[in-house]
Formats: sequence, C-alpha cells, structure tokens
Amino acid sequence: MTPSASFSNAKRYGFALLVATSSFQPFAAESTAIPNVEANSVPHSSSHALASFSDSYKAYQQAVADGNDADILRYSAQAYELGKLKFGDRDIDSANLGLNYASALIQEDKSLAKERARERQAQAHQLYIDALAVYELEYGEESVESIDPLLGAAQTHSDIKKAKSQFHLAVEIAEDSERPMLLASVQMSAFNGLKNTRYYDRETRNYALDAFEIYQEKLPQDALVRVESTYIAGLIWFAEKNESKAIPLFEEVITQFSKLDYSHPYELASHARLVQLYETEGQSDKSTQHCLAIGSMEPWKETQEQTPLYRLAPKYPMSAARKGKEGWVQLAFIVDEYGFVTEPRVLDSKGGSGFEKSSLKSLKNWRYAPKFIDGKAVAAESEVQMDFTLSKTRN
Repeated sequence: MTPSASFSNAKRYGFALLVATSSFQPFAAESTAIPNVEANSVPHSSSHALASFSDSYKAYQQAVADGNDADILRYSAQAYELGKLKFGDRDIDSANLGLNYASALIQEDKSLAKERARERQAQAHQLYIDALAVYELEYGEESVESIDPLLGAAQTHSDIKKAKSQFHLAVEIAEDSERPMLLASVQMSAFNGLKNTRYYDRETRNYALDAFEIYQEKLPQDALVRVESTYIAGLIWFAEKNESKAIPLFEEVITQFSKLDYSHPYELASHARLVQLYETEGQSDKSTQHCLAIGSMEPWKETQEQTPLYRLAPKYPMSAARKGKEGWVQLAFIVDEYGFVTEPRVLDSKGGSGFEKSSLKSLKNWRYAPKFIDGKAVAAESEVQMDFTLSKTRN
C-alpha cells in the first residue's frame, strides 16, 4: 500500500504544466484566410440572391466589428450558404466563407450542452476539410495558403492521432516557407493543440520553446504575443523543475504586464509560480513580495477560503502506515500580513497524534496570499483539512 496525504476545505491553484488557457490565435498570423468576397461582386444567380448575399455578408462584417458572437455565427452561416449559390461549391471565395463559418462554430459557448458542442465541432471540421481541398486545388498541395484550413482541421479533429499528423504537416510547411513569424505562430498552434494530450512529447514541447526564441528575436519586449510565449516557456521549465530558467521568465512576464492598467491572468499566475519557485529555493523573502502582489490583485470575498500558493505535503507517519491506519486532521491558523502561517492549531482529528504532528509541521511551511482590506495587508484566519489515506498497489 502506498501512503498519501491530500488536502480539502481549501481551494488550490492547479500547478500542472498549463493552468492558464493560452490566448494565441488558432490560425497562423501571416496566412489568415480573408475572404476576397465583395458585396458588389457580379452575381452568378438572380439579383435577389445577390442582394441576400450582400446583406448577409455586410451583416457578418458588422457583427465582427461589434464582437457579437451570436450574430457572427448567424450571418457567417447565411453568407456561406448564399455564397455557395453565388460562387459555386468549389470556388475559393466559398472556401473562405466556409472558414469564417467554421471559426464561428468553434467559438466557446458555455451555454451549449456537450453533445451540441461536439456537433458544432464536427461541422466545423468538415468545413475545414472542404476548404482545405479547395485550397490545395487553388494553390497546390502543402502550400503556405493551406496552413489555415489544415490547422483548423487539426484543432477540430475527433481523432487526436490524426490531428497530430495534421499539426506536424502544418509546421513542416511553415518551416519550408522561410517566414519566421509564420513558423512561430504555427508552432504555437500545434503546441496548444497537443499540450494536454497523450501525444505531448519533446517535439511538441520544442515547438513552444522554438517559437519563444523567434518572438524574442523578432518582437519588442512588450509585444503581447512575445510576453505570452514567455509565460508558456516559463511553464515548461517550471514543469521540468528547471528553476534557474523558469524564474527569470516569470519575472519578465510580471515586468511587462505590470505596465498595463489592468491585471492580466498570466501576471497573477506568474506571481503564483514564483512563490513556489522561491520557496523551493529557500528564498522566502523573495517569495513574500509575490504573496503580497497576489493578495493585492485578487478581490477579497468574505466567504472565500484563502488558497495556498506553496504547500509542503505532510509526511505519512511510518507507524500508522505499517499498521494500515488512515486518518485526517482539521486545522485552523492565521495567515499573517506577509502570507506566512502562524498560530496553527488542531481543531479535530482522527487516527492519532502522529497525523496531528505531521500536519502541524507541514502547515508551518505553507505560504498564502494575505487578505487585503482598504489596500492594506492584514492577518486573517483560515482552515484546512489534511487527509491521510493508503492506496493499494498492484503487484
């Protein structure tokens, strides 16, 4: 049996490789397909159909300008269907209209049921496949122009193994283009598409690091895409426990985002990573400034539990493990104005004093974001439960 300790009654950051969803655009920046459809193009059908297409496409353009997702979906669908009547199914303009519609279909909509979301994804995938076929006829197979529908097909594929092949092909095409910024954008799209799958490997990891190097060379320090790629590179080194490479990257992210007049999610997440990194390095003084920064950035709710930024797992008492004994400990404590745990005490427990001693010893090393009132850090009480369980191992 394998002893383990877990924590409840405390919200906690997900410190996996990729907590924050990346905001990189899903398509290659230098090759994004823009329909060359004009509202006053010569009709291939009746004047009424032309007027309908013209109105739909203008409405779509207005919806994009307004950022109205519902209207973008509605009018991109209308423009696509009417565009096929006007230009023909295999025309490049129809393909571009299909890309617009596919992009609208895959926009996140939390109100959708899972089954409906899957249906939309499948519909978008078919639109990307159809557009890809037209692009290959128009521009040639493995052309730079085909990257956008190829990436779209990969991102919406239900078979992740086939999606991986499409992502890799898109990267290969971009590599042959000798356009560094295009390559970096495609590499990040491939990385984002594979990062949370079983096909995440060293090659996928290197896509993000190579893209970061390109952005470092080609873009100014405060360019958003460069700062976001800096954060991703920091996460990779963090996950690989390379503190010396991760720390300066997260510090750079904070430096750049601190210039904004609003808090960016990557800035907050970078502070959280640095708390862990500096505590691991034994530099609690540097960790403290990031605890304070998080506390000042996050709006405080009276009902919320404080979230540990750094946790040291309690050791399972060997005497209890040998006896097959499990247990739990509920503790109360004060998080002082610097995010340190003070005055820890046991509220209740099960399993014996060994669990209590281990829990108290561990908790003293935890770090939190302090509570802020009227812009000032103050001490606040919090609680946590540590659970000690034994898991059976298979022979």
